[in-house]
Amino acid sequence: MTNIHDIARISGYSVSTVSRVLNHRKYVSDDVRRRVQAVIDDLDYAPSEVARDLSRGKTMKIGVVLPVFVHPYYTALMQSITESAFAHGYQVTLLPSNYQPKLEKQFLEQFRRRSFDGLIFTSHEMPLAAVAKYQQFGPVVVCEDPGDVKIAAAFTDRKDSYRAAFEWIKARGYRRISLMLPREPKLSATSRTMVEAYTAAFGAAPDPKANWIGSMTNEDGKAAGAFFAKVQPDFIFTNGDDIAAGVLEYYIQHGLQPPAMMGQENQTTGRLMGISTIDHHLASVGQAALALATGEKVGTIEITSQFIARG
Repeated sequence: MTNIHDIARISGYSVSTVSRVLNHRKYVSDDVRRRVQAVIDDLDYAPSEVARDLSRGKTMKIGVVLPVFVHPYYTALMQSITESAFAHGYQVTLLPSNYQPKLEKQFLEQFRRRSFDGLIFTSHEMPLAAVAKYQQFGPVVVCEDPGDVKIAAAFTDRKDSYRAAFEWIKARGYRRISLMLPREPKLSATSRTMVEAYTAAFGAAPDPKANWIGSMTNEDGKAAGAFFAKVQPDFIFTNGDDIAAGVLEYYIQHGLQPPAMMGQENQTTGRLMGISTIDHHLASVGQAALALATGEKVGTIEITSQFIARG
């Protein structure tokens, strides 16, 4: 396999001169550059990206761990991170985890071996303290409130917007309320915050038998619709506007009167349905996460989500 030393030997120039040509550096005359480039072209040589990364001490790559691709939350977050990375000259490597700790550990080990300059966890199953230990190898960022764990974080403060949403629901006289939670509260900070906000507003915890756990897509919303048709809540607090649309579709298809609903993420579907929603400003979260992962910023960046009342 051809290497830089072969090019130097055939062209008659030093390895350092060949390196300057390969890396488009200055201090090489046009004539020398043409001669060396002719040898490179003749040998059909392509420089090793790994070797180039080692020489400059950077990969210009950011790893982004995603548990799922289909939920609008992760789609919006991923879009923001990718656009911001492109604007700053970085490539993004998507790392699907499906909430499997073994895979999350594998990605952290790849990061330790310098496969990425930074690693962003949009969500995770591993204990946060275990993830934080890898900061000794470079920037590791999470998209949640880290609490007492010292780790870089970009996240939305959902507490006030959730509390405002449940107070709004309560003021309108709804009492048989079902929640659609992304995961079990013991596993998800978002689910815990939703339950805590409900409890603060109504003075009692929500009935777990009336809740639906695990919806990620519009199709999941349809499946949940069958469940809610039996439970018969008068209000459903969903975990996404698209998911709320799936619930509504089930009711319409079966000729049933749908209950009132609220979405999240402030998507087009929610605006068309005219339902209240919560905007978590995910574009800002993604931009902040990228800034932390590249070392442009340090610490934690908190962004306030917004309750949007409609109807």
